[in-house]
Amino acid sequence: MDERYEVLFTPVKIGPVTAKNRFYQTPHCTGSGITWPHTLAALRGMKAEGGWGVVNTEYCSIHPTGDPGPRPAGRLWHDEDIKANALTVEAIKKHGALAGCETTHTGAFGHNRLTRMPAISPSPRPTLPKDFYGQTQVMDKTDIAAFRRWHRDGVQRAITAGFDIVFVYVGHSLTIFTDFLSPRVNQRTDEYGGSVENRARLTREVLEETMEVADGKAAVAIRFCVDELIDGDGITAEDGRAVVEMLAEVPDLWDVNAGGPDDMATSRFEKEGWEEPHIAFVKQMTSKPVVGCGRYTSPDGMLAAVKKGVVDLVGCARASIADPFLPNKIREGRTDDIRECIGCNICLSSHSLNTPLRCTQNPTMGEEWRRGWHPEVIPAKGASEQILVVGAGPAGLEAARAAGQRGYRVALAEAGTELGGHLNALSRLPRLNEWARVRDWRVGQIQPMANVEVYLDSPMTADQVLEFGADHVAIATGATWRKDGVGHYHVRPIPGADKSHVISAGEIMAGAPVAGPVVIYDDDRYAVGPALAEMLREAGHDVTIVTPAPLISHWSDNGFDQHRVQSTLVDLGIPIIAGHAVTAIDDGQVQIAGVFGEPDRRLNAATVVLVAMRQAEDGLYAELTADRVKLEVAGIRTLTRVGDCLAPGLIAEAVFAGHDWARGLDGPERPMLPFRIEQVPADFEPPLPSSAGS
Repeated sequence: MDERYEVLFTPVKIGPVTAKNRFYQTPHCTGSGITWPHTLAALRGMKAEGGWGVVNTEYCSIHPTGDPGPRPAGRLWHDEDIKANALTVEAIKKHGALAGCETTHTGAFGHNRLTRMPAISPSPRPTLPKDFYGQTQVMDKTDIAAFRRWHRDGVQRAITAGFDIVFVYVGHSLTIFTDFLSPRVNQRTDEYGGSVENRARLTREVLEETMEVADGKAAVAIRFCVDELIDGDGITAEDGRAVVEMLAEVPDLWDVNAGGPDDMATSRFEKEGWEEPHIAFVKQMTSKPVVGCGRYTSPDGMLAAVKKGVVDLVGCARASIADPFLPNKIREGRTDDIRECIGCNICLSSHSLNTPLRCTQNPTMGEEWRRGWHPEVIPAKGASEQILVVGAGPAGLEAARAAGQRGYRVALAEAGTELGGHLNALSRLPRLNEWARVRDWRVGQIQPMANVEVYLDSPMTADQVLEFGADHVAIATGATWRKDGVGHYHVRPIPGADKSHVISAGEIMAGAPVAGPVVIYDDDRYAVGPALAEMLREAGHDVTIVTPAPLISHWSDNGFDQHRVQSTLVDLGIPIIAGHAVTAIDDGQVQIAGVFGEPDRRLNAATVVLVAMRQAEDGLYAELTADRVKLEVAGIRTLTRVGDCLAPGLIAEAVFAGHDWARGLDGPERPMLPFRIEQVPADFEPPLPSSAGS
């Protein structure tokens, strides 16, 4: 280990327990929770195996009035839930890490779709727009007393399950405690409203009670947002400082952050350590250890946060997902092997879409139990020898890397002059530069492999593939952007899309000349359209962006940064026309129409950029499969399309496809269901509730 990093491996005492090092996996969602307990336990256990000193759960609901469903989260509503949580505790402690439980009540932000109980809040609030229509139940003094009892019970269940750390969760603008603390939500006039001391009263009461319940059997952490960073009536920096001063010595650990939900900002908008200016004061106000986050991804960034005295423990969620073995790699002097998070928030999007966690950098994430995948260990090669991968984009790079790790002789043929495929152009767009880490890590892993040969500027013909002598061939030739406007909205080409001033997203990224004014038609609804608009605006062009979706970059809402994308375009003075589609293109103009029947209108456009679907580049595959006899004669046992060549999509899915292909080489025929599932046995008959609301 580089001696500079020794301080990161110093034990830290947290109340009655001690973390073996300063690597702290902050609570983060997994899309598994109580729904898939074995999937969850294996995921958390892998972090502990990788060297994290503290591994926490996601938010763990302590009562049915704080039901997070349909999003799979943790749960400790009754004693039966203890068993499922004990699986996670056992998996974490097996490797010497501390297990933390983020005991939570979501207050006004509880979905309660399963329980059908009203969400509760200090003052009247409408329910969330995507939930069932209605309003929250306002808590009276009896309700507050009941909540305090529920929290004590939840903490006791967590301790019974074996957790070393339990939480009072006052963060991310989504718990009962932030409801009370925020004047935006709390408009009470009694002793629980008004001054910051009153608004923090419930937090103080519950924190003190949690310390009593823990009673040395577990450490107590407060996870606290010190500043919501919003204009208006949010939790301000002054509020945050006042609360820390009030409670400085009460908990065993301060786990602090800033920005409310924006704490989970993508690399498009925040860089490593961005929260430090907001949280640095906390350590100066308490003798208790402090953990802070801020999308730390590199050993040097983590070290700097400790040496500057900002934190005692380095909080990481996404970095621990991208590389569960990050601490061990630092300890073993293998920092070049760390898969650095790219900050795309596909992990968070998985949770938003109610599915087990996935990661762009780490294709094994969420598959530890389901498929038995390990992020560092892969089976040795089978009977075959020579592998050919055609195309070196995300899928091809991962296919070659993983097959090389297994010990196969691999040839990676790339038609272009650089590795990376469409990632090269994509990562040169504004705000997307960190996405290049997907390419860079894989290239760095492949370079030392003597059994992997890379051929640049080497387009492959069908005859060349047949003559190569490979046992298995992966066609990873990617996809290209269509320039006819076909996408979510249009199922047929837009009239006039063949005109000379119409270019595709791919062409503009390749450097096609542009004249203003520019109209971008964005029916991709993710990152590329807004990034192109920003690039062209910065180049001095007048740009208008049109989308049939209700919002720009609509899919980004799953990763919690859609509002920042749209706000950025507004700040740049780029007109946004949502809910409209380009319906015809003429010389110098485009015709647009509202998707709900609004009348047609025309916009001036010297250049029209179409950002819609991509077309799989599968011509080589089609040519090779046209004559199966030739494949047999050539000795090619399998010919497989992987990644965008099969189905254009997220970078994460391309990387997963390449990895999955490499793991399956020389294996048995894939079953219909290639992973294990968790479900309640059909003969399971739990007892009926003893009384309503108990």
